[in-house]
Amino acid sequence: MASIRVILADDHALFRNGLKLLLSGQSNIEVVGEASDGIELLKVIEEIRADVVLLDIEMPMMNGIDAAYKALQIDPQLKIISLSMYSEEEYYYKMIEAGVKGFILKNSDISEVVEAIETVYKGNTYFSSDVLYNVVKNIKTVGLKAEKAANISDRESEVLEQICKGLSNQEIADNLFISRRTVEKHRASLLLKTNTKNTAQLIMYAIENKLLE
Repeated sequence: MASIRVILADDHALFRNGLKLLLSGQSNIEVVGEASDGIELLKVIEEIRADVVLLDIEMPMMNGIDAAYKALQIDPQLKIISLSMYSEEEYYYKMIEAGVKGFILKNSDISEVVEAIETVYKGNTYFSSDVLYNVVKNIKTVGLKAEKAANISDRESEVLEQICKGLSNQEIADNLFISRRTVEKHRASLLLKTNTKNTAQLIMYAIENKLLE
């Protein structure tokens, strides 16, 4: 089985070197390139074929948001994972709009980094639990566009709003005065209509399709 080819883009050499060392212990992952800023990353992508990029948000010369946009123009098949700090949550939505498929915090354990790489490589999205919490805590409501996206009904839109706020099935049931079983049916329907597999992917879908405020 071929290794997953990874590029590391971060302006801190010490962080890149440490992450590269940790990833070198993984039999299915190979670090094939490095970049210290967005402009350098674009040059590396043009010269080296890669599957996944671990991309810092705040970098000199060109930030991670602009770099993600341009990198995907060069290679639309590239999977980008954002390396985030707690203080950078204001950029999450912009990074998703740019085409990023995963978010992990810089203090994540190497096992989570590997899981994120493997997940996005397979075509799925990945939110670390801490990042997901930071996203949902700032969600105000689900906009009316939800009803136009994937034929989502009014009731499903209401359930989606509650899901995006991080509520459990029972909490949603109590808030909407319906049974937990009904909530589970609506959740299953939402996953099917949006072609997502879990709550994180469903929230990512809602953000990508601008259903959230």
